[in-house]
Amino acid sequence: MSTFTPAPGAAPVLRQVLTQASMETRLMLRNGEQLLLAVVIPVIVLVAGVRGAERIDLSYGVETFAPGVLALAIMSTSFTALAIATGFERRYGVIKRLGTSPLSRTGLLCGKVLALLAVEVLQVLVIGAVALGLGWEPSIDVIGALLTMVLGTAAFASLGLFVAGALRAEATLAAANLVYLLLMAGGAVVLPATAYGSFGDVVTWLPSGALGEAVRASLGEAAVPVRDLLVLAGWTVVGAALTARTFSWE
Repeated sequence: MSTFTPAPGAAPVLRQVLTQASMETRLMLRNGEQLLLAVVIPVIVLVAGVRGAERIDLSYGVETFAPGVLALAIMSTSFTALAIATGFERRYGVIKRLGTSPLSRTGLLCGKVLALLAVEVLQVLVIGAVALGLGWEPSIDVIGALLTMVLGTAAFASLGLFVAGALRAEATLAAANLVYLLLMAGGAVVLPATAYGSFGDVVTWLPSGALGEAVRASLGEAAVPVRDLLVLAGWTVVGAALTARTFSWE
């Protein structure tokens, strides 16, 4: 007869993060409001922008709008949708229960970022297909595009968790939507920084401007946008540090 010895303890950190990421992905795909932010609104902006520019004879076409809308999709998912969802998870005690598990704040952030990347793959496929149907002919640098997606997601996710952890759910809802609208209109996401005149030099230091310029460079010029990637990495460090210091489980 064999003897079994109990071996209590937490699962390896990687398994914890992957399990959390799997759960987060399923929850996001089941949430209609998040799918609206993730796919429907960016597609509407893309089609309306391209068709509107054709009607009023603007110099911007699908080659400008397609990368910009992909950047908008990353921002809407990794910042706005994440902040709102996490804010209400804190309100209803979901995050508090996670706090009793071995999952750390860093593990929670990593799990959410991995889930966001999984959803963003779906966004790229859908929005990219619509853009190709509108006549987009991308010139892609694969390394630059992958680094942009990862760092852009990490930067906005860390900032989204900071907002969700610092404010009440209702305040998070208002703040996340307000920031989303402001950055969409004036953050050099959909349109390039050159469209904002002298303010464009300032806006490229924002995470929105850096993300927009990085996507346009990697998908439109087949270049690795080193400067913009460094800006996104800096915002990731700032957001992660703020989240680690201020995020509360309830």
